[in-house]
Amino acid sequence: MKIFRAEPARRYDLWDEKIELVDRLFIRPQGQGPNFNRRMFDEDFSRLFLSICRQSDNLFNIKSNSDELTRRLFANVNTRYTSRSVDATIRHLVEDIVQSIILTGRSLYFLYDETEEEKVHVVSFRPDGVFRLFGTDVQWVPKRIERHWDRDDEEFPREIRILDPAKVMRFYMPIAFKRMLSEQNRTLAVIDKHQYDSANLYPRPTYENPNPSTCFDSRVWRDIQERAFYRATQCTGWNGRTIDSSKRSGFFDCHRLIRFRRNQLLLRDEILKQLSRELSRVGKRYKAGFSVEISATDELSSVAHLNELEVRLRREEVGFKEVSDYCFK
Repeated sequence: MKIFRAEPARRYDLWDEKIELVDRLFIRPQGQGPNFNRRMFDEDFSRLFLSICRQSDNLFNIKSNSDELTRRLFANVNTRYTSRSVDATIRHLVEDIVQSIILTGRSLYFLYDETEEEKVHVVSFRPDGVFRLFGTDVQWVPKRIERHWDRDDEEFPREIRILDPAKVMRFYMPIAFKRMLSEQNRTLAVIDKHQYDSANLYPRPTYENPNPSTCFDSRVWRDIQERAFYRATQCTGWNGRTIDSSKRSGFFDCHRLIRFRRNQLLLRDEILKQLSRELSRVGKRYKAGFSVEISATDELSSVAHLNELEVRLRREEVGFKEVSDYCFK
């Protein structure tokens, strides 16, 4: 086993990890991904910025005591999409962070310095095996074989990498959201597991009785599942991508839509605060006293306006179109 100070090991598809018993203390075994409903929710909830936002470059207010360092930090941020403007970079970065914290509860980034060109690369790395020890991030890397197409494969021993705390950016799921999503996901997992169990409740035909009668009503089964789903998603307001239902009113859908969008905006604003705090902290290694504050502009939806819409909806002063137009802004 090697213990040393280093940059985080970034896992690749060409790794063959040897997860042994001691490794399972720090690394959770990779199981199956989220099921049907959970996967849909994760995709919908992490879509914080809708298509209309992509036409504007005035989405965020950035207040900093060093605009040059702020541009330098955002110039080489590793996101899923190439960004030409700071606003687009922030938007993609926030969405990437949210996707990670929904799946794992946290998101980690590391700053790589390119001394010759004075560039800073902000790159994400998987939180598997990363834990805090006396205020320092430590990464547990199991034994692995790295495969190469142009040379022989390499085998590496188990490693404990001590990461520079001044170069690690950490983002976490707020406790209130963590509890809310945990309760919802437990019920969604049960619904997904038993979604098609109704087929097993019908009596099987036999030679003596090829057409057995049954008292089982599949409509009651679906109604029970639907009720369980809407109770589980009551706090988040997610509708499961169900566009129309004879059992739901427009009033019900409007309240749900407002609640779901408000949760997204609350999480968006919290991640912007965390991003401001983390950038201010790591930026101090390049400029003493550096600070930056990032917030949403009026071009984006706001929690205050959603609260106002909800009050007007209760007074029957607003219709479904106005609510949906603003929620999808």
